[in-house]
Amino acid sequence: MGLVFGLLWLFNIFLEGIHCQGVYAPPTVRIIHSGHACNIEEERYTERVYTIREGETLELACLVSGHPRPQIRWTKTAGSASDRFQDSSVFNETLRIIRIQRHQGGRYYCKAENGLGSPAIKSIRVDVYYLDDPIVTVHQSIGEAKEQFYYERTVFLRCMANSNPPVRYSWRRGKEFLSQGSDKGVEIYEPFFTQGETKILKLKNLRPQDYANYSCIASVRNVCGIPEKNVLFKLSNKTASPTIKLLVEDPIVVNPGQSVTLVCVTSGGEPTPTLTWVRNTDELSKKSRLNGGTLTLPSISMEEAGVYSCVASNNVGNPAKKSTAIVVRGLKKGRFWITPDPYHNDDNIQIGREVKISCQVEATPPEELLFSWLKNGRPLRSSERMVITHTDPDVQPGTTNLDIIDLKFTDFGTYTCVAALKNGGIPEVSIDVNISSTTVPPELTVPRGKSPMVVQEGDTVDLQCLVSGKPKPIILWSRADKEVPMPDGSLQTESYDGVLRIVNVSREMTGTYRCATSQYNGFNVKPREALVELTVQYPPVVEPVFTEIRQGLGRAFTLNCRVLRAHPSKVLKYEWKLGTRLLTMGQFDQRDETDYHVRALNREGYGEYTCEVTNEAGAGACRFLVTGRAYAPEFYYDTYSALWQNRPRVYGFKLQWTQQNPLSVDRIVAYRLGMKQTGQSRWWEQEIPMEGAIAKGELITHNLTELIKPEAYLVRLTPITRFGEGDSTDRIIRYSAPVNSHLREFQCSFEDEAVCMFTQDKTDDFDWTRHSAATRDTKYTPNTGPSSDRAGSKQGFYMYIETSRPRLEGEKARLLTPTFNVAHKSPYGTVTAAPTYCFGFYYHMYGKHIGALNAYLRQKGHSGSDSSLWNLVGNQGDRWKQAKVNIHPIASFQLVLEGIRGPGIEGDIAIDDVTIEEGECKDPPPNSKLGQKFTYTKLTVPLNSLENSRK
Repeated sequence: MGLVFGLLWLFNIFLEGIHCQGVYAPPTVRIIHSGHACNIEEERYTERVYTIREGETLELACLVSGHPRPQIRWTKTAGSASDRFQDSSVFNETLRIIRIQRHQGGRYYCKAENGLGSPAIKSIRVDVYYLDDPIVTVHQSIGEAKEQFYYERTVFLRCMANSNPPVRYSWRRGKEFLSQGSDKGVEIYEPFFTQGETKILKLKNLRPQDYANYSCIASVRNVCGIPEKNVLFKLSNKTASPTIKLLVEDPIVVNPGQSVTLVCVTSGGEPTPTLTWVRNTDELSKKSRLNGGTLTLPSISMEEAGVYSCVASNNVGNPAKKSTAIVVRGLKKGRFWITPDPYHNDDNIQIGREVKISCQVEATPPEELLFSWLKNGRPLRSSERMVITHTDPDVQPGTTNLDIIDLKFTDFGTYTCVAALKNGGIPEVSIDVNISSTTVPPELTVPRGKSPMVVQEGDTVDLQCLVSGKPKPIILWSRADKEVPMPDGSLQTESYDGVLRIVNVSREMTGTYRCATSQYNGFNVKPREALVELTVQYPPVVEPVFTEIRQGLGRAFTLNCRVLRAHPSKVLKYEWKLGTRLLTMGQFDQRDETDYHVRALNREGYGEYTCEVTNEAGAGACRFLVTGRAYAPEFYYDTYSALWQNRPRVYGFKLQWTQQNPLSVDRIVAYRLGMKQTGQSRWWEQEIPMEGAIAKGELITHNLTELIKPEAYLVRLTPITRFGEGDSTDRIIRYSAPVNSHLREFQCSFEDEAVCMFTQDKTDDFDWTRHSAATRDTKYTPNTGPSSDRAGSKQGFYMYIETSRPRLEGEKARLLTPTFNVAHKSPYGTVTAAPTYCFGFYYHMYGKHIGALNAYLRQKGHSGSDSSLWNLVGNQGDRWKQAKVNIHPIASFQLVLEGIRGPGIEGDIAIDDVTIEEGECKDPPPNSKLGQKFTYTKLTVPLNSLENSRK
């Protein structure tokens, strides 16, 4: 009689082409990790937490079941903000982050979905541990400062370090550890509002012995192997906060292109302060050069102007800061406008009336700005009829006005506004304004035929407004709806010739555009406006653009093509074609879709069907590929005991699959099976004939034999119909050590991350943990738990319960084996006598707070009535011991291993090398220490719980 877990199959029968039903299942998921999780005393979360040291590699695996094979996606949520890590989600089973950083901690979600039921989601919180170097800052009590900063006053030494978990601080003076109360002149405390973030050492009324070397030691208690870190500060009667001097003028006024050097020197401070430069609290320009306290700005530009600050710090008192402003001289943005006589309701310039010319320039520094006026190239002075005024230099931009009172014919001419800076060095800015009988305000018109404009999508279009008048102003283009941006994304676009060119016009650009005159470089009058309509035509947008339809011969089907939008939307025509052959044509009436019906598909009916819909702007097409190709098979990944071996050098594999949409096309007559060793190029092929039609959800099995250990194989499966070959699907088969060569026993040493398909009981209080001695933190609870696995390897893995806080006395953790089926010898699937198996395992129960370890038998159909097999209580010493017990199941069953937390943290219980063997236990281990509750049980299950487990 043999035992397997998962789907039952009998090894003495060569199974070819077995069909099973009901294998489609929604996804299930669980998360496992490789590496180690650090255990810390302060951990008080009941959620699953994976703790890792910063800089190490995080590797999480998402184990899924379900058919079809679920698609897996990893996402992350950190704190209160949701974000995608590494700029994208990860769509595979393993999430791997090399050299993880602190900001990458957070909650990671594994989501599996296969279209059946709701997606399965599991999460795990990743806690990244780190400890930065501590920093000591020194301060004197307020109001007691003197030139000698620490001569006879109270001093505060503050120590801070960034860490996770919270850091613990300790102070040392020389080699002497300081604690609260150890010295009346010393007080150690944490400010209430920063509790846990810093530790302050207060030296009251400084004494001679207080001048010493002080060390702050920051520690996270060696969790994750993070060592403690310390910083040394020497306190003396010379200790002082920094003072600095700037050896430069303030402000510094320079011309563009000059080089500027700023020099900052320390004038005091112990320890020696460090000097840095900042600009307007921002970073310095890339071309700047910094050498100690000297900052050089070569070939300075106007964009580099600003306030530059030298900052000195030595962690004593407050940093010293001194600043200077760099002013880069320059002129820019010159413009003008003409204002007609404001006392007359007329925008024209007329003899005998007033006219004002305004000129505006931005100057740096503004107080150096100088304006002058010329008429026809000759200097012009202010007079009763020619009044020249300037705005306040502090008001930017600087403006000058020329008021011509009682305009005369002799006043016509060219007036020039000249802007310059005192002391020169900067090119002048000149603006010419012509005043004559031809100087008239602007008018805007749209040329005939230029509105509305009708263009095709993708064309280049010029929208045009004609502007008359002298001088011609700048034209401002915008959308009539001012909230809608222009094609370049701005709300307004300038044009000097009245033309707005739009390249590669799109349908979203349809609408009304406004052109308007600007008051600058023209008349300061009410803006003139005009509107231009733009209509963009585009070909029909249809759906589906492409779809594949799989059909068997002789069947009827309908193709549908729908118009989503088009402009113009009227006079739409359609043509249906198969390849290049015209099938039918017509014109849309009130409907926005057209159908083509195939009453009985023949071989000539396979191919690409096209429905082309046209309007004036072009055509859109729906395409349908009609084929008889069978869909791809779907490999079944949840087969239990799929791999076996009955000879030393070869192994076999039970390959199972279902057929996707088997009834959509003609009957599948065979499968082509291709195989090759991974990394090789040679394929082996064979055909697997199929008898009869395959039903949806039918599980097909084919045994692969003579596979060479330990090679992996690429397997490709292709369905074949009378149409020909269908879609293929691939999978990799990898060799792994089987349960045993004769399939008469089950054994698990927990070396695999999948832990032999063991699962955690969902109704217990906490979980068992997979661990190895090489990665376990023994400094936390050194007097409990194993120092190696059962075989004596520190690299080997075992399962154990961690009894540190927040675990409480009496809390239980249950670990469940896979479900095992009993293989029946009777051809009728009945059991005439309860079979016997030997259940064995090794346990390690060392520590003064050990609770209890129990074993139970759980059978299908016996809900809530687990049968006790074995139990043990108390400390058994620092060594592995074996337990064995006979079991007699008559239905599908599981074994349950239950660990119970004792009264304290030194109560870790571990198990390893779990076995289930056919037959009675041989050489059961003897009872050991007095006080153990050890039971060697022979359990008989009542026959009324008989289960027929024949598949």
